[in-house]
Amino acid sequence: MEIWHNPSCSKCATARATLDEARVPYRLRAYLTEPPTAAELTEVLRRLEARAWDICRTGEPAAVTLGMADWPRDDDTEPRWIAAMVAHPELIQRPILLLDDGSALVGRTPEALDEAVRRTDG
Repeated sequence: MEIWHNPSCSKCATARATLDEARVPYRLRAYLTEPPTAAELTEVLRRLEARAWDICRTGEPAAVTLGMADWPRDDDTEPRWIAAMVAHPELIQRPILLLDDGSALVGRTPEALDEAVRRTDG
C-alpha cells in the first residue's frame, strides 16, 4: 500500500500507527514535496470513486485565494479542480491510502483505517 501523507498531519500519524500496529506494510509518499501529476490524481480519484471536489481541502489558504468554494462542481470544471490541486498539493485531503488491490481510501476515520487493514489481510 502507498500512503499519500503529510508528516505534520495528525490524521496521517494515526494512519501510520494503525497500520504499524496491524503489521501492514506500506510506502510513504510525502505528496507535498512529491506532488502527483494530473494523471496520477485522476487515477486516484477513479480508485476512490470520488470527484476532485470530494477530496479538496477548500478551507486551505490557496483554495480561498482561488475562490474554489464557489467553483462549479461538474464534468466541465473537474479538470480545473485537478489542475489546482496539482499546483497546490496541500489542497489534497490526507491521508490517501492506495491499496495494492487497486482500491483507495481516505484514511481519516478509524472505520476507514479498519477497512484498509481488513482489505490488506484478505
